[in-house]
Amino acid sequence: MNKKEKNTRREIKLPRAVYITICVLPFVSTALFYMLRSNTVIMDRAARNFSAPVRSSLGLISSLYPFSLTENIGVIAGIWLIYYIIKTIVVTARRREKLKILSRRLLTVAVVFLYAWSLFCWLWNSGYHAPGFADKHGFTGKNVTTENLIDVTRMFAAKANELAPLVKRDENGEYIENRNEIFTISTNIYNNVFIEFPQLRGSLYKPKSMVFSWLMSRTGYTGIYFALTGESLVNTRAPAFLLPATIAHELAHQRGVFAEDEANFVGILACVTSGYTAYEYAGYLMGLMYLQNALFPADFLAWTNIRDSLSVEVNKDLRDNYNYWQSQKTVKTGIELLDSILTTVTVTVSDAVNTAYDSFLKSQDQELGLKSYGACVDLLIEYFCENGIKDY
Repeated sequence: MNKKEKNTRREIKLPRAVYITICVLPFVSTALFYMLRSNTVIMDRAARNFSAPVRSSLGLISSLYPFSLTENIGVIAGIWLIYYIIKTIVVTARRREKLKILSRRLLTVAVVFLYAWSLFCWLWNSGYHAPGFADKHGFTGKNVTTENLIDVTRMFAAKANELAPLVKRDENGEYIENRNEIFTISTNIYNNVFIEFPQLRGSLYKPKSMVFSWLMSRTGYTGIYFALTGESLVNTRAPAFLLPATIAHELAHQRGVFAEDEANFVGILACVTSGYTAYEYAGYLMGLMYLQNALFPADFLAWTNIRDSLSVEVNKDLRDNYNYWQSQKTVKTGIELLDSILTTVTVTVSDAVNTAYDSFLKSQDQELGLKSYGACVDLLIEYFCENGIKDY
């Protein structure tokens, strides 16, 4: 590098005060969130006046691209981090002021991470600490009895039996609804929910299929919503008959339903009131699975009677769903030693991901952690009992 280039580099160098501000800002923003997150009024305002419009704008921008920005950003970030670590080791080894150089480079990583985490806190985590969907719409979860659970489970079973033969199947009874069509009509499924719950009104952006669906399956997940891009991403390797319910769940997150149990409830409600057979069936089948899981320990005899009432098609789909997720716990290459090693790695990674996500949810005052996914049962019972089971 000649002297002229060096001088040019010095001229565009930012003042120390600017660097300090850039470094301090994410620390202050993150600290401010943790200081204020117990204040539900402030968190509610942040969720409504900052999070909602920003996430919607990000969703609009992301919708312009057919591919997943979230996955691409994740891959780029991973490659950059590996490169940065290697470069840090090389540069630190070559220089004399090793501690100073290492500190600066570690600070860079910390600042980048905190910018992302701070934005994520205000865009997404704020919603966990604001009044949720159930609070805002008067759901109390009280007076939910075993009899109510039996009645609603029986209704969901009857509706699943009714709709199961109406969805497209091949000669072997395999579900063959067109996945592209399921994605295409997804932004229309909330029309009736918006009428009943106008506070949820807003733009919906079509979910995207994940390139890393195989990885999602191995870790046991069917979809994600990423607030930093406003994208809903769906695992398209999972059983297709529940794909509409997964899409509806992720769209609920788009509309500011943060808690997993509430997103499950709103997603199921959107499905069963959508007017689209594939979505209706997925909603009733998904709800039936959660209701049966709750009924099993509450009244085994009633659970047995309802299970025995399920049609051939419903039983096949439930069995296929169970078998699929069981198959994701093992790896079969035909080489016994390799299979054993890869299976152990798969289970270990899956457990680690689940533990991390469970801890994350609990750290955001979601006391049930991963179990919150099944906590939609009380909401389903309360809603359908109050709105008349026979009407559905």
